Order: sequence, then structure tokens, then C-alpha cells
Amino acid sequence: MLNISSDYNCKQTQQMIDTFGWQIIETEFNPSVLHHKETVFSLGNGYLGTRGTFEEGYPQECTATLIHGLYDDVPIGYTELVNCPNWLPLKIKIAGESFSLHNGEILKYERRLDLRLGLISRDIRWQSPKGDTLEFHFERFVSLSDEHTLAIRCEITSIDFEGEIEIEGGFVAEPDTQGIEHWNTLNEGSINNTSWLHSQTLQSHIQLGIASKLVITEEAKNKNQHKQGKEEGEKGTKGEEGNFSQSSTPPPNSQFATPHSPLPTPHFLTRGQKVVVEKIVTVFTSRETQTPLELALKHLDTAPSYITLLAAHIAAWDRVWQNCDVQVEGDENAQLSIRYNIFQLLSAAPHHDDRVSIAPKTLSGYPYRGHIFWDTEIFVLPLLTYTQPALARNLLTYRYHTLGGARRKAQELGLNGAMYAWESATTGDEVTPRWVPTSDGGVIRIWCGDIEVHITTDVAYAVWNYWKSTGDDTWMRDYGAEIILDTAVFWESRVEWNLERQSYDIRDVIGPDENHDHVDNNAFTNIMVQWHLETALEVWNWLLKNHPSKYSKLREQLNILPVRLQRWVEIASGLHVNQDPETGLIEQFEGFFQLEDVNLANFADRTTSMQAILGVESTNQTQILKQADVLMLLYLLRSRFDQKTKTSNWDYYTPRTDHAYGSSLSPAIHALVACELGKTEEAYTHFMRAALVDLEDTRRNAAEGIHAASAGGVWQAIVFGFGGVSITENGPVAHPNLPPNWTRLKFKLQWRNQWYEFDSNTQIEEDSHVEISHDEHQEILQQAVM
Repeated sequence: MLNISSDYNCKQTQQMIDTFGWQIIETEFNPSVLHHKETVFSLGNGYLGTRGTFEEGYPQECTATLIHGLYDDVPIGYTELVNCPNWLPLKIKIAGESFSLHNGEILKYERRLDLRLGLISRDIRWQSPKGDTLEFHFERFVSLSDEHTLAIRCEITSIDFEGEIEIEGGFVAEPDTQGIEHWNTLNEGSINNTSWLHSQTLQSHIQLGIASKLVITEEAKNKNQHKQGKEEGEKGTKGEEGNFSQSSTPPPNSQFATPHSPLPTPHFLTRGQKVVVEKIVTVFTSRETQTPLELALKHLDTAPSYITLLAAHIAAWDRVWQNCDVQVEGDENAQLSIRYNIFQLLSAAPHHDDRVSIAPKTLSGYPYRGHIFWDTEIFVLPLLTYTQPALARNLLTYRYHTLGGARRKAQELGLNGAMYAWESATTGDEVTPRWVPTSDGGVIRIWCGDIEVHITTDVAYAVWNYWKSTGDDTWMRDYGAEIILDTAVFWESRVEWNLERQSYDIRDVIGPDENHDHVDNNAFTNIMVQWHLETALEVWNWLLKNHPSKYSKLREQLNILPVRLQRWVEIASGLHVNQDPETGLIEQFEGFFQLEDVNLANFADRTTSMQAILGVESTNQTQILKQADVLMLLYLLRSRFDQKTKTSNWDYYTPRTDHAYGSSLSPAIHALVACELGKTEEAYTHFMRAALVDLEDTRRNAAEGIHAASAGGVWQAIVFGFGGVSITENGPVAHPNLPPNWTRLKFKLQWRNQWYEFDSNTQIEEDSHVEISHDEHQEILQQAVM
């Protein structure tokens, strides 16, 4: 186990690993890590995500169900993803006492997240305050095969209890979002075991319809009675043993509707007897349909049984894992954490919506208000581009739909073209807060939305890499080319000519390292812009040669004339970068080398970031980095830099970076660069920092939600770092750099509609040889470990 967190967290992680590398296991309920585990046990299906709170509820829990694109207005932050009505509640009373983990005594406890199945289960033996003992088995999933359907199943077994139990299922209709109210209930009601809710957000007026039904079955005294009761229950009648099922749903204006959840359903339970409760839930919003409640009720009415829904859901995850799984042998910690990070990204990726994207906390938490950053394009998209390209296309098409907002932002600043927002939501307009309150009642200015401009090139970089990897010429013609070209127009207007130096400057920016703001000529920004303008020229020539009608349309629409193209050439060749010609060392920005050099080894025992220790302004005057900046550049444009340049910059910037409590985006990038330099052991240390950031709560903020960018970086570190994959004009080639304890690494990639499988367990005598065999369905790339 990598010693990068507390002894308690290490112990907890060991409890959460099984030998097969697929299950996150919690064997002890500890209220002190309640919110952390809510994040760990989050579920999603690309439409919505739900934190891992309990069906019966718990004091001080942080519940959240977030739906892609469901924003509402807020002060300061403009807009935020809204906490939707809670669909989890399943209230169980034992002889009048509510079952809850904060009452009575927990005799046995285990919770599992099965990554392969996308299923959470929980087993509890519980003794009530009165001394009655029962066992509970919960299951729940959010369907990957039908994104509008959610399901819960609970088995309640009496050990020594005889008496009446009551079961109630419903919704929390108007939850707040960190204290902010967003919902107005338009209609709610229930009849028999079916309930429904029709709500609307207060400002954006997005409507939500949600419906649920309870199917409750008592264990019969013998199999014949059980069978008879089940058959009658499925007809919507009361069976001989008290089985209930609601097979049809009422219209929302039914005269029987009551403005509350269904009445508790009483059952008499004897020793050894079992009751099974199944709660099927359907949800739609007005983003998909004009009549979300009616559609939710109709969908519920035609929903199959729990077991059928579960089977379809498992099959859907199986299809995904066939292409996305990464197998590691020799390291159980790494195996489980890799799959966990992949699972959480796949759970957040929208399958059927190209007007939304993935936020830094996916759909698992509130920070950043569900806004979209560069995290998606630079960190998350490579996994999807090479394993689920249709999902990558959806996320990039979101950027096309938000070009209007990017153009408005540029225009507001007196610039041309499209300037992407640092934080984006529905329209693409800037939603980064300009001022935020502090704990002492003051306010602090946030500059990212004004000057963290590298986001514009980050989007173009993702567009280009998607196209080169997929060969999706149609999408590039219809969407991608316009993004790359109009953002190039922006850069033309953003640069400044330095007469004294006879070069172009990009002044007053923030680079990836956010410890330093208002800097001039950030190397990452300048060199990425250089790449951007060169790439825009390639795209322009491609359009001219292959799609003359689109070429003509964009030439007129974007005013791309020969004089503009010539200016792009001049800017790309003239952007200022301070690089030592002998060593290759690149100055992060003008004046960086003159800042105070701080030895971070003197702060080895800290439990917070250097910025928190020194303060924002003081840190700004030092060489302490929040995250990889120059090294980030060396990774993204790795083919442009030689080993000497990479080595000198690694040696300089790595010891000056706050690896432990800086940005979670950074460790995976350091792992990647370390692999390129043959520093495999160092790479492994950085890799595990990224891989365990949520499972072990290494940064003490996992309670806030999944670290999406880190999760995406984990996959890249596996494939392009330890796997040593590089993409050539003829496809992927591999030069692996496996950690010493790894005995096997296996994964798949899709490149231009062909599948390639990397398997380090295949022995090939020539260590530099790559064997590619062809069959009807795929190409297999096999590479031996050196």
C-alpha cells in the first residue's frame, strides 16, 4: 500500500478491496466518514447521478441527485446544477420504530459497489431499541440500458421479531441545493402503491416529472402459496399472503390523488419470514419532453419487473466493460482503483445528449456548481475518444452548441472570434463568479473567468485529437472545423506585438498553475496557441481540398481572408517563449525564475496546501506550483520536445510542485512525464496519488464529489504512461514502462474504427517488435514487456 494517507484510510481501503478487483467493499459503518463514503458509492448512468446516501436516511447526510443540464439561477455563481427531488426514500418501521443506522444496534454491516454490474448492495443485521433483530438486504441501480429508470430492492427478514412492519416509499419533493431553494411543486399525489411528483425550477422553469411504484411481496408459508400470491400480486390484487403490486398508474389529475407519499403499507411478520420491497422509479424533464410527468407515468406503467430491469442494466455495463476495462495483475490496489476511476467517468458521460458535458465533480457533488471546465477536454475526453468515441463526440458537440456564448465573451472584451468561458453551463456564456465571499465577511476577486484563457486552445486541442483518432470527417466538417478556426480568430486579436523584442506577447493571463495570476507569456499558453494557429491552417487547407462548399461558407462567415492566414503564420512563429537553448529549460512565465525559491521538503508534515499555509498573495511571489504547467505542456505536445528538454524541466519543476495538496489534476500528469523519462518508480508514486484520491480521500476533500479530471488522468497514465502507447499515422505502437510489481497490463483502444488490444503478457522475442494481427472484427496490438 502506498503510504500517502492516514493509517485509518489505508486500513479502510484494504477493507474495500476484494480479490477479483471489481468490488468496493465497506465492512464497517463509520459516521465520521459519512460524506466521503457518499461520494465513493455514487451511481450514475450518463443522464443523472445520485450520491451514496441511504434509503432510510441518516442525520446530516448530504443527499444529491443531479441531472445533466438541469440548471437554475443563483446569486454570485450565475447558475448551478440543481439538487433534484430525492428518489431514494424507503421508510421502514418495525413495531412503530423507524429502521435507521443511528438508532438501535448494528450487529453486522457490509456495503458493496460492484463496478462490473453498476450495482450497490448493503447487508445489515440490526437490533431495534426494543431488542428485535432483523436483517436487511438493499440493492439499487440507475439503469444504463434505460436512463430514465431507477430501481431499489430491499429484503427484510425477521430473525426473532413477530409483529407489524410498515413500508413507505416516496420522494423528498423540494430539496435545497446547499441552502438554496430551486423547486416549486406543481402537482403531487399517490394512489395505492404508486406516487408521482411534478415540479418546476424557480428561475429557469425546467419541469421535472417523477413517478414510482412499490411492489411488496411477503414470503409465503409454502412454495405453492408463494407462487399463487405472486401471480395474483402481479395482477394488481391482494394475494393470499398479502402480496401487493401496482401494475398500472393513474393520470396525474386523478380524483384519488393525495398530496403526499403513499400511505405506509402494514404487514405482519413472523420469525424467519421475509418481505421483499421493490421500488421502481421513472424520471423525465422538459429538456427531453414537453410533458415530463405524463411520460414518467407512462414509462412507469410499461416498466418490466425489477429483475428484468436489472438484467438489461447489467448487460449494458457488460458491453461497456468489454471495451473499457483495464486489467492489471500483481497490484490489487491499482487494479481496483483503476476500474473505479473508469467507472465513475463512464457513469457521468451523456449517451443521448450533446448539449451537456461533464463537470469536475461529475454528477456526484455540488462544488463548481456543475459548470464545465477544461477538465473535460484535456483529462476526461481521451478515455472516451479511444474507447467510446460516440460519447466523446457528444461532449465536443456541446462545445459547438456553446460557440454563441464564446463569441459573446470575446465581443464583450472587444476581441474577435470565439473565446470559451472558463466556466460554462447551458449557453456557453461565462459563469465564473467574479467575487466570492470569505469566511470573515469580506470578498475575494476571482480572475479565472477573465484571464485563464488557455481553455480556448484546450477545446481546440480536444477537437483535433478526436478527429485524428476517429477519422470522423463528417463531424469535423460540420462542427469541429468551425470551433478550431473561430478560436484561432480570437487568438489573432488577443496577442500583442512587442516592438522592443520584435515578438508577440500574450500578457495578463493565468496558466494551468493557478498559484500565479496576472502573468505575462505563460509558456503553456503561448506554445499551445502556437500549435493552435498552425493546426487551424492545416484544417483550413483540409477544408479547401476536401469540402469546398464548407470552406466557402466559413470563409464568408468567419472572414478568413489570405491576410488573416498570413497573420496566423507570423504569430505562430513569433510568440515569445523563454527557453534556454543549451538545457532546454523553459521559464513558466516572464519573471518566474526571479521569484522566491521555497524548499517544500521543509513542509513535509503539513495537511493542507501551501497556498493555505502561506496565503494567496505570498504564494504568488514564490516558485511553488499548484500543478503541472510546463510539464503539462511537455505531455500534451510531447512529440515536439526532446528528452533533454523533458529531463531538465522535470528536474526543475517537480520539486517545486505541491503534489500532496495542490491540484488533483497534477499527479497523473507527473506520472505520464515520469514514464517518458524512464522514472517508473516515481511515476508509480504519482499515479497512485491520482488513482486513490477518492477511494482513500488522500486530499481530504473527497466528500465533495468525484475528482473527474484525476480519474481521466489515471486512464491516460495507464495507456500512454505505463502502457507506453503513442499514436502514429499507421496506428498505435507501444513501448511499455510497467512498475516492478505489475506482472501484466491489458487494455483496448479504438483508432479509426479498428480495435487494438494491448497485452503485456504476450511474449515476443524482439523487444521493439509490434505484432498486429487482423481478423474480421478488430486488429490486435501486442507488445512484450522489455
